[in-house]
Amino acid sequence: MTPVILLAEAKKSAEVTDWGARIGWLVGLALFVALVYWLMREGWKWRGTLQGDLPALPSAPEESGPARLSMSGRYHGSTTAGQWLDRIVTHGLGTRSRVELTLTDVGLEVERPGASDFFVPVAALREARLDKGIAGKVLTEGGLLVVTWAHGDKLIDSGFRSDRAAEHTEWVDTLNQMINDTEGAR
Repeated sequence: MTPVILLAEAKKSAEVTDWGARIGWLVGLALFVALVYWLMREGWKWRGTLQGDLPALPSAPEESGPARLSMSGRYHGSTTAGQWLDRIVTHGLGTRSRVELTLTDVGLEVERPGASDFFVPVAALREARLDKGIAGKVLTEGGLLVVTWAHGDKLIDSGFRSDRAAEHTEWVDTLNQMINDTEGAR
């Protein structure tokens, strides 16, 4: 054979796709992803079972009075107080969502479209602070409003982020003032 014919045969590539093996790998990968998802879901449900002793969340009273402060933003979740990675998932507290916060003289109303609303009576409020993170969400220093409150025999930290972060300082000051006034009245 002449060198030109040999070069033409050398440029012809071999069949590279083995469709049976490729489909097998894709099915195997899909099954693996489904297994990992199922295990994560079971872990979430197990965590909810372990936290089953947490009482039902209170709902807002019919008449709560005029709003002292209100805020639109995001609810990032709740954790055991002081343990920012111990997410509470029972009663929907682990579900991230949009939030409308309203602070009145009787407490903090947390309205979450697509998730369960709850109410924190002023007597249950313990502290408000600016922080940088809560289970699964880390922001810049002071980028998160964290409200500590008592529910049953457990202290809970709930993390909120306003659409206008400049509001956070006013919320911390007002909440802490309300808490101090309530403790002074006891």
